[in-house]
Amino acid sequence: MEESRRKEAANAGKLVILTGPTAVGKTALSVALAKKIGGEIISADSMQVYRGMDIGSAKVTVEEMQGIPHFLIDEFDPAEEFHVVRFQEYAKRYIREIQERGHIPILVGGTGFYIQSVLYDIDFTENGSDHSYREELETLAKEHGAEYLHTMLALVDPASAEAIHANNVKRVIRALEFYRETGERISEHNEEERRKASPYQFAYFVLNDARDRIYANIDCRVDLMLEHGLVEEVRRLQAQGCTRDMVSMQGLGYKEILDYLDGRCSYEEAVRVLKRDTRHFAKRQLTWFRRERDVIWVNKQEIGYEPEQLLAYMLPELAKRGI
Repeated sequence: MEESRRKEAANAGKLVILTGPTAVGKTALSVALAKKIGGEIISADSMQVYRGMDIGSAKVTVEEMQGIPHFLIDEFDPAEEFHVVRFQEYAKRYIREIQERGHIPILVGGTGFYIQSVLYDIDFTENGSDHSYREELETLAKEHGAEYLHTMLALVDPASAEAIHANNVKRVIRALEFYRETGERISEHNEEERRKASPYQFAYFVLNDARDRIYANIDCRVDLMLEHGLVEEVRRLQAQGCTRDMVSMQGLGYKEILDYLDGRCSYEEAVRVLKRDTRHFAKRQLTWFRRERDVIWVNKQEIGYEPEQLLAYMLPELAKRGI
């Protein structure tokens, strides 16, 4: 009991982040790191949180976890809406619980805004939303399509329009609502929040690799997803009542296969678009991480490709920060 209390006190406030573009190898390295430092992993991935969405999200398997506790994996049904506010709420609770066990929480995933929301404790307090305006925007989206709303957002908040995909209608609406309610752009509000000092004693690692290797990994991963039954997974989700307007079904790998199953494009076209859009996503992720402050870049092409080589680089960086 005394040892447990000592560990809890020693690790209070400590947080490790391991992020990077899709298909760069975060999963294997995060497990190796957790074993080395006594960590438990919280997924910062917007898709792995959904039950039954395994192949398209490249969800970490029980075997890959190697006994390391993982959180925010398989915690929501696809029909439920999972967004940054819910992520922040759950992640902060898990961080406290992990620290109380005397372990170190490790946030792992590629959703940069999720990570930022926790690291800088961004305030998402609602400003008393005008529900009539929300309903008006929802009607516009139904009548004119998602692109119409996205264009509206681009006129008042170009930075948010750049960061939010047109298909993410709920986030587009929230950004328009925020502007209507406050007269302030939500992108500027979030940037101000990001400048706050973090409440954590943290190390923020960004795993990276040569672009051609990342792109080759993406193409290979998509091929493996299809081989392992991605089309069947999406077909099953459809049969369970999942539709393209759900947040869960707007993820990469799901919306493209839905287009194929709905007869909007050929199988070959769906695969081509999925690979292309995943490469574009990886590029956007890297752009996001380059804007972040206090990050430690872990460049595989310079350090090495074995977990032991990468850990040999990361552990002294943790020691420098008292972790």
